[in-house]
Amino acid sequence: MNSLTPAAQDYQKKMTHPLIFWLAMLVKLPSAIFWRLRIKTLNQSTCEVTIPYFWRSQNPFKSIYFAALAGAAELSTGALCQLALAGRGPFSMLVVDFRAEYFKKANTKITFSCDQGEELFSLIEQLNPGDSSQLTLISTGKNTSGETVAKFYVTWSFKRKN
Repeated sequence: MNSLTPAAQDYQKKMTHPLIFWLAMLVKLPSAIFWRLRIKTLNQSTCEVTIPYFWRSQNPFKSIYFAALAGAAELSTGALCQLALAGRGPFSMLVVDFRAEYFKKANTKITFSCDQGEELFSLIEQLNPGDSSQLTLISTGKNTSGETVAKFYVTWSFKRKN
């Protein structure tokens, strides 16, 4: 796999820096601040996002609200997409399908991980101007005991602009 572009290296540094991430989310995705999402890992193969279990993220059933889980899962795939696109010219990207499976109660800190970076980077590198493609990225949420709590399937559509 090719190394990250300078723009991607810059994006990686910004998204993993707590203060810069907080400011970016304030402007682009305020719910990420409210739910205290954090990017734990972001590289060419993986993105990990954490969401704590606390009063702002919980539902009346004493677990993390499904929308908060979905937000963390989408961020783990979207940040990986942004990393792959950084410095590669004009692209558009859009979520075209979103599915979820829930397995256990989310009542601890949850870490969502998407590890399809190599597949994603390969797809982006192959797109020519005017071409479009889709890829379903899977984000798996695990609790502090390592048990799978949920899986989210986020299908992204990419189009390389002319």
